[in-house]
Amino acid sequence: MKRIPDGIKKRSELFFKQKKLMFLFVTLMIGLIILVFSQISYIFTPIGIIIGTMSIPIILAAVAYYLLNPLVDFMERRKIKRGYSILILYLLIIGLLTILIVGIIPVVREQIMGFVENLPLYSEEAQTLFEDWIGSDLFTQIQQNLGFNAPELMSELSSRAATFFNSTFKGIGNVVGAVTEVMLSIIIAPFILVYLLKDGKKLAPFLLNFLPTKTRPRTSKVLGEISHQISSYIRGQIIVSFCIGVLLYFGYLIIGLDYPVVLAIIAAFTSIVPYLGPTIAITPAIIIALVTSPFMLVKMVIVWTVVQLIEGKFISPQIMGKTLSIHPITIIFVIIVAGKLFGVVGIILAVPGYAILKVIAMNLFDWFKSTSHWYDPVPEVIDQVDAPDEGERI
Repeated sequence: MKRIPDGIKKRSELFFKQKKLMFLFVTLMIGLIILVFSQISYIFTPIGIIIGTMSIPIILAAVAYYLLNPLVDFMERRKIKRGYSILILYLLIIGLLTILIVGIIPVVREQIMGFVENLPLYSEEAQTLFEDWIGSDLFTQIQQNLGFNAPELMSELSSRAATFFNSTFKGIGNVVGAVTEVMLSIIIAPFILVYLLKDGKKLAPFLLNFLPTKTRPRTSKVLGEISHQISSYIRGQIIVSFCIGVLLYFGYLIIGLDYPVVLAIIAAFTSIVPYLGPTIAITPAIIIALVTSPFMLVKMVIVWTVVQLIEGKFISPQIMGKTLSIHPITIIFVIIVAGKLFGVVGIILAVPGYAILKVIAMNLFDWFKSTSHWYDPVPEVIDQVDAPDEGERI
């Protein structure tokens, strides 16, 4: 193999040093910008309030748009004007809501009221069972082997529970305010949805007009990928959650578990949150089954396991597929971090938000690679290194 000339080696070293200096400069500028914005964050408080007020109705309208827009497009392809399609769809939704209110809501309301009234009784019975188990010989042996103190454990749990309930009662005002804001958002969202269904296709071209001509094709590609990611996730997740709720309802009905409608609705809503949702949903079902009988607990666990297997092996792969291409460990960490930062709203929006940021980051990285030339190979170095010596040729 030939020796690389000193001139080429020096040019290569200078080339890589310039890249390192540029990277350090960009990192420094980003740090300075973050520092400046952190010092004048109060300027953005009104902007944050405006965004927070507008975000909930816009998010609700966007979810409904991705669910209903395919139906409007289907009717439009059947030579029905888009305005009439939206009107027909709204009339159908109003009719379905009327049927729900008249036929299904009373049954759900009766089960919810019974569940709420009997919740203290279930809690007392569960506590009694727990105390009986603590006093058993088996628990004493486990305690001796593991070396923990049960009274101290119960005292710690009681203090933590008291702290939790105190903070909950203190936050009732915030909860009432949040409920009021959500109700107003639900009222406003249908009006926003009308304009999204009517002129939603014009939004992307309108936004692209404000960008430089050279950036429009790439931006259009990014917007298209984001729209595809959001629509796939919303439609798939809602269908999967609905299927889980229906399967659990019939499963609980077959084994005779109390309040099957309420427990199925809880499971359907919490299943919107991947991985963590099922863990939250199974807790009230375990309490009710445990209080009913140990055999009911076994049957409930069997039903839950079967439903989760059906969902994991058949429903989710067929409906969700691998559109998001996000590793399960990444999803779990994203949900935990988003919940810590933004609460319940962050947990719900964690996965689609991460998918959007991932699309933007990947396209920005591709643009950076193509414009900065940092990742281009050094042709003369590669040629000199890869070129075989005369004596090595066959």
